[in-house]
Amino acid sequence: MPPSPLSPRPLSHVLRALVEVAFIIFLFYSNLLMGEFNRTNGPGKRFSVAMVDIFTIKNFAIAIIAASIGYVIFEHLRKQL
Repeated sequence: MPPSPLSPRPLSHVLRALVEVAFIIFLFYSNLLMGEFNRTNGPGKRFSVAMVDIFTIKNFAIAIIAASIGYVIFEHLRKQL
């Protein structure tokens, strides 16, 4: 029996949350990467060195926490509007 168009799929809310959190994390890391190249734009600076500089456990923890808070805030605002 096909699902009715009015009822959402069981995992759709979870998948939507994961996609939105992943997008916020992507924006966080792209911002870090741009900042890394603007701050230290020396002649020997390579992409691989910048990647090693920004992908740390601390940055990942900050990204997860910030993305989770951002998701909760935007979901709250989305439901109010």
